[in-house]
Amino acid sequence: MNILVWHVHGSWLTAFLQGPHTYLVPVTPDRGPDGLGRARTWTWPESVHERTPGQLRTDDIDLVVLQRPHEVELAHEWTGRRPGRELPAVYVEHNSPHHTPVDTRHPLADRADIPLVHVTHFNRLMWDNGRAPTSVIEHGIIDPGHLWTGTEERAAVVVNEPVRRGRTTGTDLLPAFAGSVPLDVFGMATDGLARHLGVPPALCRTSDLPQGELHRAMARCRAYLHPVRWTSLGLSLLEAMFLGMPVVALGTTEAHEAIPAGAGVVSNRPEVLMDALRYFLADPGHAERTGRLARAAARDRYGVQRFLGDWERLMKEVTR
Repeated sequence: MNILVWHVHGSWLTAFLQGPHTYLVPVTPDRGPDGLGRARTWTWPESVHERTPGQLRTDDIDLVVLQRPHEVELAHEWTGRRPGRELPAVYVEHNSPHHTPVDTRHPLADRADIPLVHVTHFNRLMWDNGRAPTSVIEHGIIDPGHLWTGTEERAAVVVNEPVRRGRTTGTDLLPAFAGSVPLDVFGMATDGLARHLGVPPALCRTSDLPQGELHRAMARCRAYLHPVRWTSLGLSLLEAMFLGMPVVALGTTEAHEAIPAGAGVVSNRPEVLMDALRYFLADPGHAERTGRLARAAARDRYGVQRFLGDWERLMKEVTR
């Protein structure tokens, strides 16, 4: 099967590309948001091919996987076929509704010809999906291995653009957490975060690392902190669990589903999470045992083979 899909979310797409198909990824001269082409910091299989908009006119495309509202028209313009009518299509919704959790109508809510696939059950519940046929295919994680060592008595946090995103990512909570345990914050646009928060740099170290280096750096930290208030379900949280890290998370969106009892601590009381972090840092044995349970739970629910199997079943339904 030839599948057209845009390079939007690198982590999700890397897992999706592990399937048995040929994947056509648009590329434009400026390599802008609509034409990033092949990833430069991720390892993608040889079955992924770059295509210019002009080349897509002549490609035999069996399915388009949409991820942003404007891609519906973009796919029509670039392929000459209307998604959902002349070209089989599915739409993946990666995010929780931003403006309001109960009254936000999905851009595809008025269409019944393009199945809407949510990445968490929470998302499907909160979006007003209208008459769009909906399903949930939970995330799949390529197992990085049990890399946790916990040699650094610090808590890891992974967040991109923490200053711009502010309360959404729980950035305002970080000073209190840093006052409890030292933090290593990984992600894009994290430079100057300690200064912005008014925290000593030693208590809030930052770095932006490629994926291959990121996992090992995270795994050196004793525990993982997920302070995000509002998101779909951070893949970094699931990756931390795969690494064998004990996790501590706000009990928002899908976190309580992802972290079963014994695999970490989930609470909407920051004081409870701070106590948990201090306990993990003080007792490496407890951290190690909890991390093993976290890894086992994540592998059982979010394994990449389960993810690919779910997608195979859906794609066969859409293209038959």
